[in-house]
Amino acid sequence: MATACPCNPSATYASCCKPLHEGAPAASAEALMRSRYSAYVLGLRDYLVDTWHPATRPDPFELDDTPGLRWLGLDVKRHVDIGDGTAVVEFVARYKAGGARAVRLHEVSRFERVDGRWLYVDGDFPR
Repeated sequence: MATACPCNPSATYASCCKPLHEGAPAASAEALMRSRYSAYVLGLRDYLVDTWHPATRPDPFELDDTPGLRWLGLDVKRHVDIGDGTAVVEFVARYKAGGARAVRLHEVSRFERVDGRWLYVDGDFPR
């Protein structure tokens, strides 16, 4: 049985995010953002660090590793390729930590294409 992809339950992991996790370049900033969400779900810290822009990349030990954190779903609101090697992706990801209520993480993320590869730069959290 094929495993569903964390970023899109109607796609298989093997045909969606796995190739990116194994080194294939993302075709778009949205594809990179989806693969990063899946990396959070799957605990692929090295992938998260490798796909973070060097100018804003945190120390790998600073990445949140909350015990009992469970990702519940992803909803991409919009993807805008600016056309100058940058893009914006707005999404809502839901997660739950321990016995707490589910939390909505709403972010407008910025991406930049560096040496032919999309990288996550940073994001804002709209109200």
